[in-house]
Amino acid sequence: MTRLVRAVIDTGALRSNLAVVRRHAPIARVLAVVKANAYGHGLVPAALSLAEADALAVARLEEGITLRAAAVRTPIVLLEGVFDAAQLREAAHHDFELVVHSPEQLRLLANATDAHRFSVWLKVDTGMNRLGFRVEDFPAAYAALKSCPSVQPRLRLLTHLANADIADDPTTSTQIQLFERTVSGLSAEKSLANSAAILNWPASHGDWVRPGLMLYGVSPVANRSAADFGLAPAMTLYSTVISVRRVLKGERVGYGGTWVAQRAITLAIAAVGYGDGYPRHMANGAPVLVNGGRAPLAGRVAMDMVGIDVTDLPAVQVGDPVTLWGEGLPAELVAPLAETVPYELLCGVSQRVALELK
Repeated sequence: MTRLVRAVIDTGALRSNLAVVRRHAPIARVLAVVKANAYGHGLVPAALSLAEADALAVARLEEGITLRAAAVRTPIVLLEGVFDAAQLREAAHHDFELVVHSPEQLRLLANATDAHRFSVWLKVDTGMNRLGFRVEDFPAAYAALKSCPSVQPRLRLLTHLANADIADDPTTSTQIQLFERTVSGLSAEKSLANSAAILNWPASHGDWVRPGLMLYGVSPVANRSAADFGLAPAMTLYSTVISVRRVLKGERVGYGGTWVAQRAITLAIAAVGYGDGYPRHMANGAPVLVNGGRAPLAGRVAMDMVGIDVTDLPAVQVGDPVTLWGEGLPAELVAPLAETVPYELLCGVSQRVALELK
């Protein structure tokens, strides 16, 4: 049975994008970020496709357990860590590595009673002001972990960069310098670089880089395309034309009648909408590809359908394929037309969309 809406995942593109990461940061090891269902690409298939990474990163315990249940044996880092004793025991059972970013997590490790020794990444807040120990609190946190019986002696240190997508933003230089001053003299592996920093800020590469968005073939850098960096889209979201009709000049299309035909047109209706994760706020005129030809949206995105003005394309028929983003139509081009970012497009693909691997 052919599904009307499909997200086709190119596993070869995932592997190729990982190779791009290694070319940009040839000395660093790679912590591949597969949180949030691998940015909508399917947690397990993406992790298996990225098996050549040195480790995998997820946000939460449940994501790591899913990977272990699928026989993924690659080291797995919990970016948010754990939050109670039961989670700590589960993390030990699955041999997860922990990011530690709060005094409460220090206490959990100090009070652990079993023999497991965790590999720990200690997080420093250098200006993001979300997670991590403030610079003035870092020495005490570091000392506590170094003396904790449930922690392996070799700590890793990390921070997160807030503005790395902007190549000349001084915030990133300030964060890098603050991190280096804070951890100066410590014998520990260091990690600062997300996708944007891998491409924009070589000084941030350190011992480990943490690519996310670029693994999925989307540019993390403002005003640059994925193709500029040799990245290939790993997800292409396809729909299908389910109706073709005439609309006369002056007639309105869709809820609220927000789009008015300025001429007699041919309107194709595609089976996709916000119920599938295609944003409701996508602008009139936003491009899609029908049979590979570019055509504009006409009318408001509904739960299950969108209208497309295909007047200027060769004859369109029911059953023809429609590309919403991906191959031939980069997500970073589409996202601003819905006043959002590519991350949200990819992560927002709903459960009723079939994931197909190629």
